[in-house]
Amino acid sequence: MLLFVTSKSTTIAAAALVVLGWGAAAGLASADPSAPVPAPGTPPAGPKTTIDHDGVFAVGTDIVPGVYTSAGPVGTGVCYWKRLGDDAKQPIDNAMSKKPQVVKIDATDKTFKTDGCQAWQKNDAAVPDPGKSPAEAGLSLGILNTLIGGGAPAPPPSAPTP
Repeated sequence: MLLFVTSKSTTIAAAALVVLGWGAAAGLASADPSAPVPAPGTPPAGPKTTIDHDGVFAVGTDIVPGVYTSAGPVGTGVCYWKRLGDDAKQPIDNAMSKKPQVVKIDATDKTFKTDGCQAWQKNDAAVPDPGKSPAEAGLSLGILNTLIGGGAPAPPPSAPTP
């Protein structure tokens, strides 16, 4: 027969060690080794510089402003994109093409929409088509949208000069 003689402080210390041991074991058992743990003070992930799927992306929140390139449409379809400002009904610039595309997304743009295009990569060294102004870029699609009822009404004709 074993006889243990303990004092009150020894009993409290032993109980504390048992409780701490359970807490440490429970903490280790619940850890998820597959989930990366960010370092303390690490800021959350910010806007991306790659657009790898169709959708509407908020400039400055979802994507970083800048010049983006795409190899063109997926498969044999067409690549359509448009930049929108505060007036979500009137595009700043847009295109529908079967060719590789380069677009400059400004920090003042609100959203960028892409549909049917291969992945877009931010590439500030790329140069958008210098032969086409934003007004010309949207002109053909603006006319098409008006003809099919999706665009703004045509401006009233100007009065003849006397």
